[in-house]
Amino acid sequence: MKYLKHIFWISTLSCIICIVFMDSQSVAQEQVFVYPRPESESDQRTIYPVKLLELGLKKTGIRFRLQPSVYHMQQGRALVMLANDSDLHVAWSMSSIEREAKLLPIRIPIYKGLIGWRIFLINQADQAKFHKVQGIDGLKRYEAGQGHDWPDTKILRSNGLRVTGSNNYESLFKMLQVNRFDYFPRSIVEIWAEVENHKTMGIVVEESIALRYPTAFYFFVNQRNVQLAELLKKGLNQSIKDGSFNKLFNQYHQGLLQQANLNARRIFDLNNPILPKQTPLNRKELWFTID
Repeated sequence: MKYLKHIFWISTLSCIICIVFMDSQSVAQEQVFVYPRPESESDQRTIYPVKLLELGLKKTGIRFRLQPSVYHMQQGRALVMLANDSDLHVAWSMSSIEREAKLLPIRIPIYKGLIGWRIFLINQADQAKFHKVQGIDGLKRYEAGQGHDWPDTKILRSNGLRVTGSNNYESLFKMLQVNRFDYFPRSIVEIWAEVENHKTMGIVVEESIALRYPTAFYFFVNQRNVQLAELLKKGLNQSIKDGSFNKLFNQYHQGLLQQANLNARRIFDLNNPILPKQTPLNRKELWFTID
């Protein structure tokens, strides 16, 4: 009898140890990925990238949790922290030769190239003067506003356009309001939320012009984090293959494209001297094209 009790307790203890071990293994297998908290509470630009990041990781089958950084982060700071392998695991940004030299890109454009389709925020009273601009030479008369470290600043200047820079995202809207510059080129994916957030400032969307240049907005990880890069590459490619990428993209951007009314705009094409040679322009399924 004592022998049977002894066997019983050994078996019970073994089961408990197995359960605890399995639970600890299960918890350990959940990977936490930290991404940059947006620059302000009203900034909605992280919503779609986070949804796409979540979709891509789900396609890999791993257990994970996405978590915003403790502090709000401007893009430049986030990329520096990512390069230094400090507190962040993934960020997203427009690509450039310089950025791809410091970080590891997952070369699937998360906005399908829409980040290179630019329309303008302007002061409401300035619609008429932009309606008169018929070509890029006419646009050179006016001053654009951009972040001082944004790749777009180099692109605009390399095409002969005048640019005033700022080191603060929100200050650009105030600078536009007081006519420190004439127009604020924004991507189609950003502009409608921004004009809504700043509608009390008399800022509106310009109605007749669009700039277009080839560029990609990627997820980036630290150069040493090859494992996460491969996971994201695998998951995003799977979402493209099964159609879930396009479904999510259309959910967030189809209405914005209708608002932009690109077919009714004069489109000025610009060169992009900082576009990396590795950009997958030959993969037609990755890019938006106008009908």
